[in-house]
Amino acid sequence: MQHTSVAYRSGFHVLIGDGRSQAASMVIAPGGREGGPDNRHGGADQWLYVVDGEGEAIINGETHAIRAGSLFLIQRGDLHEVRNTGGVPLETLNIYVPPAYASDGDELAAGKP
Repeated sequence: MQHTSVAYRSGFHVLIGDGRSQAASMVIAPGGREGGPDNRHGGADQWLYVVDGEGEAIINGETHAIRAGSLFLIQRGDLHEVRNTGGVPLETLNIYVPPAYASDGDELAAGKP
C-alpha cells in the first residue's frame, strides 16, 4: 500500500504510483496553459479531475468548459491542452494508466513504466 497527501503547488508534480498507474497534481496560473496542439500520451490514458478554478480543455480540437468538479477521460493518443481562463489558479488531480511520467516529471516512452 502507498499513501501520500496531495499538495497543490505551481506546475506539474508526480505524487505517487506503481508500475500500473500513477497520480500527479497540476496547477496552472491564470492565463496559463499546459499541453498544446501536439501534446498526447501514446501509452497512457489520463483521468483529469478539476479540484479548483475554471478553464477549458481542448481535446482532439474540441473545446470543453471545465470547472471544479469536472472529470475527463483523455484517452491515449488524444491531442490535448488545458487552459486556465479564470482568475485563480486551476488545480487538477491527474491519474495515468499506465504511468506516463517518471518521478521527475519527464514523460515516459509509450508503454514503458
